[in-house]
Amino acid sequence: MDDNPQVLYSWKAPLRPYKKRSGLIVRFYLAVSLLLSAIMFFFGDKILIIPIWALVFLFYVLTITPPPEVDNKITTFGLNAAGITLRWESLSHFYFGKRFGFYTLTVVSRAPYFYHAYMVIPSIEGKKKITEILSGHLMFQEKPEKTLTDKMLDALSVLVPDDETT
Repeated sequence: MDDNPQVLYSWKAPLRPYKKRSGLIVRFYLAVSLLLSAIMFFFGDKILIIPIWALVFLFYVLTITPPPEVDNKITTFGLNAAGITLRWESLSHFYFGKRFGFYTLTVVSRAPYFYHAYMVIPSIEGKKKITEILSGHLMFQEKPEKTLTDKMLDALSVLVPDDETT
């Protein structure tokens, strides 16, 4: 814990939820990208092959690279997430999710921007303490309304095979 009296709660956690994957998932990404590239090539849209392989590279990097550990803090002025300060006045509500066995805290800013700040919560005790503190400043949503992007990601995540860690 910090010596700073303005820090109400702090924790260290990975920057994003991460699950170590085997080579099976990389082969899956390559197979899908080769299939899409062949389809684009034969339909004459050769320029679309570049973004397909850029996405494959992004998926590959995010799959094999574990995220760094960051410091998150709740202060009397707001949240400090990985070095970025979010003041209470600019925040609207928060909710929790779960991904790869990690609890994730999502804090949403006020209109007109509706920024989302995502933080990994390392333990259930931390989740309870964070809920207690944030509920005094922000509205808690048990079931957040899903945006179009969230719905598309949920639909696509069903297609990705789940493998055992090696």
